[in-house]
Amino acid sequence: MGKGAIFAMQKRIIIDAMGGDNAPLEILKGTYLAQKEYGIAPVLVGNDKEIQKCIKDNNIALENVKIVNSNSVITMHDDAKAVLKEKADSSMGIGFKLLNEGEGDAFVSAGNTGCVTVGSTLITKRIKGVKRPAIASVMPSAKKPFLLMDCGANAECRAEFLYQFGKMGSLYMQKIMKVENPRVALANNGEENTKGTSTVKEAYKLMQNAPYNFVGNIEGRQIPFGDADVVVADGFTGNLILKTYEGVAKVLMNGIKNAFMKNTLSKISYGGAVMLGVKKPVIKSHGSADARTFKNAIKQAIWFLDNNLISSIENEFSINTQEE
Repeated sequence: MGKGAIFAMQKRIIIDAMGGDNAPLEILKGTYLAQKEYGIAPVLVGNDKEIQKCIKDNNIALENVKIVNSNSVITMHDDAKAVLKEKADSSMGIGFKLLNEGEGDAFVSAGNTGCVTVGSTLITKRIKGVKRPAIASVMPSAKKPFLLMDCGANAECRAEFLYQFGKMGSLYMQKIMKVENPRVALANNGEENTKGTSTVKEAYKLMQNAPYNFVGNIEGRQIPFGDADVVVADGFTGNLILKTYEGVAKVLMNGIKNAFMKNTLSKISYGGAVMLGVKKPVIKSHGSADARTFKNAIKQAIWFLDNNLISSIENEFSINTQEE
């Protein structure tokens, strides 16, 4: 079998080569690590000359790479809708366009979160029946990893959105993390069903009758102990939980002297977040991603494809007409 045939069989991962604080160097290095380990066929989107120079100057041994030139870059300060309008010709904008046109199997970016959310929703578009896509992050706990969603896509949510987040999160944990019957909990300021905002109370009632394993409310202090496999929240609350979690982890890491603990904790990295509820795999890597972190983000895209998660969500939401 020739190289061309092998290349055709590889997973085509579209890479936003210019997105993130450490682009393009760490993005390209991470792509190389992913290609070496997983055999992907990268489609790099960005300034062609800058990408070629970075690869040459740093001896990055990427092979069978397709480069698609872009004319601009979305910064962390750009408006979320920039990906649709004034910077549609950016590396991120073109990346979404290529994904939408079937020129790749998945898209990975470390760029502006708001732009990734808008691009996912309005270019890649929602799965039929999904009210709102959500950003979902796999997080470590004292027991095992859990999924936190929404981590920032929807600052304000209706109860039905939270109900659906639970459904998509449960499917993710079943298909990707191989949890047989994921425990889904609703982030709240108390365990009682009388606690929380009117939206959270309404969501609780909906989730009680959900086709997934809803275990009730979970308080912030219980989340790190692994009392749930999926923690559901609106994007405002979820993002606060995520950032607090990351900040406390850094403080603890800086204070830990035991080398074994430090090495063990430092290996916990899932590379970023996934957009659940859109028609094709979109992975949002950390804005400050280094090569290893970005490689892990690409790994999440591969998990998506290997486990056919999009089809599972589509099938689940097409079964019940109340989701349409």
